[in-house]
Amino acid sequence: MTQSLTIQAPAVSGQEEILTAAALAFVAELEEKFGGRRRGLMEDRKVLQKAFDLGYRPDFLPETAKIRAEVWQVRPVPADLQDRRVEITGPVDRKMVINALNSGANCFMADFEDSNTPTWANQIAGQTNLRDANTGTISFTDAKNGKDYKLNDKTAVLLVRPRGLHMDEKHVLLEGAAVSASFFDFGLYLFHSHAALAAKKSGPYFYLPKLENWQEAALWSDVICHAEDALGLARGTVRVTVLIETITAAFQMDEILHSLKDHIAGLNCGRWDYIFSFIKKFSRDPAFVLPDRSSVTMTCHFLRAYSQLLIKTCHRRGAHAMGGMAAQIPIKNDEDANNKALEKFIADKEREATDGHDGTWVAHPGLVAKGREIFDRIMPQPNQTGLMRDDVDVTANDLLAIPAGEITEAGLRANIHIGLQYMRAWLSGNGCVPIHNLMEDAATAEISRTQLWQWRVHGAKLADGRVIDDALMADMLTQESDKLRAAGGDDYLEDAIRLFDTLVMADTLEDFLTTPAYDMILSYEQAA
Repeated sequence: MTQSLTIQAPAVSGQEEILTAAALAFVAELEEKFGGRRRGLMEDRKVLQKAFDLGYRPDFLPETAKIRAEVWQVRPVPADLQDRRVEITGPVDRKMVINALNSGANCFMADFEDSNTPTWANQIAGQTNLRDANTGTISFTDAKNGKDYKLNDKTAVLLVRPRGLHMDEKHVLLEGAAVSASFFDFGLYLFHSHAALAAKKSGPYFYLPKLENWQEAALWSDVICHAEDALGLARGTVRVTVLIETITAAFQMDEILHSLKDHIAGLNCGRWDYIFSFIKKFSRDPAFVLPDRSSVTMTCHFLRAYSQLLIKTCHRRGAHAMGGMAAQIPIKNDEDANNKALEKFIADKEREATDGHDGTWVAHPGLVAKGREIFDRIMPQPNQTGLMRDDVDVTANDLLAIPAGEITEAGLRANIHIGLQYMRAWLSGNGCVPIHNLMEDAATAEISRTQLWQWRVHGAKLADGRVIDDALMADMLTQESDKLRAAGGDDYLEDAIRLFDTLVMADTLEDFLTTPAYDMILSYEQAA
């Protein structure tokens, strides 16, 4: 018999409608059946990282060569996911959900993960907002200007990204242990929305983040199959798109598709987390030190190889190959800067569409129309799954090629500034924030944090010849912190400074900055 869940959280408005006895029992069963296996896979990640630290290099797996060689395809993609040319992403707050669904994008990925701070209030409100969106009852009145928001007759198709397998939901316990944040987010959304979605001839669609191998994909397959059976849903009702945003997953795309072939709709180039993963996995190897973040673009060989391999792999298997996020946002009151940002956006999306991607991501409603215009011109049909890209031949060396470039003082300072500003916003409850006219989320902050750590540990040299040692890094951290204090400090900034300093100056590299940051969120809630 499944044990009951214990909720250890400050009560928030509406939670009784989300945390019903039946919904909690559903989540508890997922945790009871699959929680131990998830924890085992997370331990496997630690073992593999130790191997990376000792010099291990990934390659295509010989034991799964048969899967890569055989002819097979995934289950056909549902009708309302056939055309995904422009997808918008963003957090699950009520106004954002309405605006994103009304944005004119084909799809909206509502994000419980990298653009969301997982406070208890945010998690419960997000589930409420998505339930109301699917039933068509969602509305919002802005208290500042009195403006009313409601859904248009035609809206984007909704996809939901739960938190990654590494995250716990520490507000919810099963037999004294925190449940999986992935199972909590996935289970509540599926439980409350599958019927309303079926009535609209749609379905429960998800993005699965940060998978590192096919075994983790197989876990998700079993979770989904169990969930469908428990709810009386036909096999294949739940559909997922997997973000390929770790270097190990890039070598196992076929295997991930095969493990989820009854439920998968496609793969996505999660470019920012992919760069973060690249830095983290090779963090102890001085040969893998990357240059300034601004020079690590999708035209770099290792990223272009990963993108084109994803297209070839997906199309061979009848799945969609989704392009990545462009972080640019419209810049008001500076026409020249806005035009330059738009030029970068256009070049990025033209490259994706020309290469054969079936759609792309944007971070701001103001770029939906431009993204659509580009894909309409290059991809007049609903998708490009018929484009096989047999010309693409990607080797392990291609995926591991280090881009050339300098490490500059400006790049070092930008990483510190972005990291501090983002952590300040995250701790205040906002996981998605514009900084320097780019939309930053946890993935981009992770690049900043891990680059700083890697540069310091390996004594990388700045373009002017200075060595990035502990003293230089500490001085730069202090200078950038003082600038933010002068501009207007607060308690969140001070906590962000302490946490970021600790992470950058640590002897060992923390896997995810959101893990210790989440503990700080819990301490805020307990003190309130």
